[in-house]
Amino acid sequence: MTLVTELDLPHLEMEDPAFGEDPWPRFAAARRQHPFLATCKFGLVVSEYQAMKDLLWMDDSMRVALGDIVEMMNAKGSWWGKFQEDMILNQNGAEHKRLRDVLAPAFTPRQAIRHRPLMREQIGLLLDEWAPKGAFDFEEFASNFPIRVISRLVGLPASMIPGLLDAMEALGQSLNMDPDFIAKLQAAAKQMYDMVEDLVARRRAGERLGPEEDMLDLLIATHDRGGMSADELHNLLILLFVAGYDTSKNALTLMMNQLLDRPDDYRRCAEDPAFCARVVEENFRHTTTANIPRQTSRDVEYRGVLIPKDTMLFFPISIAGRDPGVAPDADRFEPERDQLNRHIAFGRGQHMCLGQHIARAQIEEGLHQIAQRLKNPRRAGPSGWRPFFGTWGMRGLPIEFDPA
Repeated sequence: MTLVTELDLPHLEMEDPAFGEDPWPRFAAARRQHPFLATCKFGLVVSEYQAMKDLLWMDDSMRVALGDIVEMMNAKGSWWGKFQEDMILNQNGAEHKRLRDVLAPAFTPRQAIRHRPLMREQIGLLLDEWAPKGAFDFEEFASNFPIRVISRLVGLPASMIPGLLDAMEALGQSLNMDPDFIAKLQAAAKQMYDMVEDLVARRRAGERLGPEEDMLDLLIATHDRGGMSADELHNLLILLFVAGYDTSKNALTLMMNQLLDRPDDYRRCAEDPAFCARVVEENFRHTTTANIPRQTSRDVEYRGVLIPKDTMLFFPISIAGRDPGVAPDADRFEPERDQLNRHIAFGRGQHMCLGQHIARAQIEEGLHQIAQRLKNPRRAGPSGWRPFFGTWGMRGLPIEFDPA
């Protein structure tokens, strides 16, 4: 057994703004030096798909490191720090199960199917507004779709959405490990706390979008019978907005970026919903967005390496699907391929993403109508990339197209 500090590990400069522009060759080079570990500025990086799968499954040996990152960023006591430390993703054991059990009934595959008509309605309305333009930034367009869906699911008036987009965009980059970004995170978290407190107060006063029961009713009822505190209620609401917004927006943008170079596949998406589902799954394998932080809660032995207690580990599942061990010719985007090894875009273990079924349904419905309404899309300008730490993804995707 070799102590990890005794290994000659490669170093990945993941904090470098240029790193996110093309990280795959850097990870391939790192795996040539060590098969599954590297270092970074803030700890260790697990660089191999199989090691990520195995280690993320060890819930008894690791804790979510959001509180540790708050301390590293000197943000203890801030609104953003409160959001990170109190959210369900940062809880373990019985506390995590209690909060997850509250949300689980609203995020089943059955519920995702139930919400598909709403998703179709919202992407249709959005395309009615945007498609006549003939050109726009697809990332900006895509940011409006998931927030419209989640707003309807919790009863937020559409008039409030535009004022929230900047806050949710900022909170989506919560784990970018940039101390200079803390002021934006602080302002965004405060804005979201004010919004959800107001939303709950309005609902208690009788304001609602329609007669049907929604997620907000479920959360308020759970609070009122003692199932969660007011702080937990507010934090869960913020998480629903931020998680529902960022993952779907980034996934749609990354997918369009691939399909711009695959016009036959794009045209097929307009005709075949089942093919859309294959495109979505291949996109999650090929290029996804999450980088998961964990901290060991005890010494961990893995493949002859001893990783001591309290070691910070980063799991860049964003690049895991292109590991050569996942699939033949893994760098190639191929929706028709057999998914021999399941992607881990939604994580592993007890913290696996609860909203994955709704995210899949939403992106599938969005892609199908987008391909019907935006014909012959092509690039209309340069694109950029977010910082690699945290929630990675594209920054801008200008396109032009022929409106259907």
